[in-house]
Amino acid sequence: MPPVPLAPFRPRLMSALEGYGRDRFLRDLGAGLTVGVVALPLAMAFAIASGLKPEAGLWTAIIAGLLISLLGGSSVQIGGPAGAFIVIVYGILERYGLANLMISTACAGVLLFAMGLLRLGRLVRYVPVSIVIGFTNGIAVLIAASQVKDWLGLPIDRMPADFFAQLRTIGAHLHDVNPYAFALGLACFAGLFAWPRLWHARLPQRLPFQIPGLEEASEVGARVPGPVVALVTLTLLAWFLHLPVETIGSRFGSIPQGLPAFVLPAFSWETVKLLVTPTLTIALLGAIESLLCARVADQLSSLPRHDPNQELMAQGVANFVVPFFGGMPATGTIARTVTNIRAGATSPVAGVIHALTIAAVVLVAGPLALLVPLSVLAGILVFVAWNMGEWREFAHLRRYSLHYRVLMLGTFALTVVFDLTVAVQVGLIAACVLFIQKMSSLFRVERVESGGDTLRYRLHGSLFFGATAKIDPVLEAVDNGGPAPQVVLDALHLVHLDTSGLDTLRQLHKAILLREGSLALENLQEQPLEVIQRAGFDLELAQHRASEEVAA
Repeated sequence: MPPVPLAPFRPRLMSALEGYGRDRFLRDLGAGLTVGVVALPLAMAFAIASGLKPEAGLWTAIIAGLLISLLGGSSVQIGGPAGAFIVIVYGILERYGLANLMISTACAGVLLFAMGLLRLGRLVRYVPVSIVIGFTNGIAVLIAASQVKDWLGLPIDRMPADFFAQLRTIGAHLHDVNPYAFALGLACFAGLFAWPRLWHARLPQRLPFQIPGLEEASEVGARVPGPVVALVTLTLLAWFLHLPVETIGSRFGSIPQGLPAFVLPAFSWETVKLLVTPTLTIALLGAIESLLCARVADQLSSLPRHDPNQELMAQGVANFVVPFFGGMPATGTIARTVTNIRAGATSPVAGVIHALTIAAVVLVAGPLALLVPLSVLAGILVFVAWNMGEWREFAHLRRYSLHYRVLMLGTFALTVVFDLTVAVQVGLIAACVLFIQKMSSLFRVERVESGGDTLRYRLHGSLFFGATAKIDPVLEAVDNGGPAPQVVLDALHLVHLDTSGLDTLRQLHKAILLREGSLALENLQEQPLEVIQRAGFDLELAQHRASEEVAA
């Protein structure tokens, strides 16, 4: 048996630096600084929403972002904590605890690296788009639901992980709504929604009079990320007015300004076996998110297409390393990657600068983050969830087949009610069943009128395990016919044959032999012929014909 060919470990950075010059560095520098500023509030928000301290998200953005850019297979992808992981991480924390989350993340990193090394990166493309949209919309709903507590300023010590339990808990505390927290969250969401539209409206051209410097200010404003504007302005407003709202400082105390310490969690094989489900969940979601993000980047950028296997290996290294520094699972992030592309990034150097930018801000200005109201971060995350979902797909469901609708709505419901692992597993099983049903419907057996006692049929499509019952009419014709039936199967349009289909043909041949008849296969295509020859069925048919000729 030949050895399995392994993927070469060649980070995109190595080829991107060939012919790298000053102009490209300046573009990467500007893009990296921009993405670093955008990633800062998101990293804290994702960590807090996941049930972790804000520094867990910050150091994940720094360490994982740096490793993914250094070792990844994409020119412009930005790695770090992602909104899709919020629900998963929160659920693992509730069920298994922080130490086991760290072990699951590290084991998922090993699994991701192995997937890339074994060239499994392209298999993620076979996940139906209906399943991807279903679980993406489901995660978006769960993210939004998890932020209602902080948006409304509800005094709830610990939110349950279950969606319906969250709704019941929120409903029981609605009389404790903090109007100041709600107003800040609402202002944040509305501002994020209006900010890009404000500058894209080209106000200077619409005004009936000219304002000096407005054109230049408009261009600068269009480049400033909305989350940064919302975070800074609303934090200053809450601080200046001394609003009674919960902040990062009041909940978590402080953010360490020094480098994170290396911590090795208690590790045993027994623990790893208990964590199979969370490990597979993190690895599966990380693989899907990162490769989907890389595909989006390929569509938006004119740079060379990503290497999916190298990208998975980089994601594996990042997720293996990050837990030992108190980080959380990381993957490719679509919003930050798109920002990176639009800011003019030309190579993974921009991702490296993005990570160094976050590190510099944390080490220099970390205490300022303590003033950020949690309701503002909640507003940012609700906006992320809104943009994350493909909500128009629900309105367009009538355009699609029943197959598509069942997969998308089923995956969406399972994601919300249960979790992502169950949703994807059931979704993939359902997709396989529906695909088998569809392919079996394409196979048909057509009776051809012929002279004499010969039974002639044409085979169309793929004769595989899901379509073997379509041969039953031929068996019935043989059983109900006269003695010594002569059966001819024209396989000119038979494009595929598997072992179950071959076994069905053998059973047909045996039934014909019991009646002292004969079976002939004509016009076999390459693939069915190869299967028949490999199994020796062609020799069986030839020997029977030879014995008939001798008897004659």
